[in-house]
Amino acid sequence: MRPDEFLRKYGFDKEEEAREHSLRENALDHARRLRRPHTGTPHDWEEWERYRKEHPDEVADDD
Repeated sequence: MRPDEFLRKYGFDKEEEAREHSLRENALDHARRLRRPHTGTPHDWEEWERYRKEHPDEVADDD
């Protein structure tokens, strides 16, 4: 019996989904974790502060 057959037979093959390492997956991961902008106009910063106050649970703390 091969190792993969053994694992399947006895229920040890429950692997978590392998994370895709594509540009699309990396972009989605980056978009899900909003962070403070590094540069921008004063308007960008005002918009960032307003969004951070309105949606505190969607913003990653990196302070």
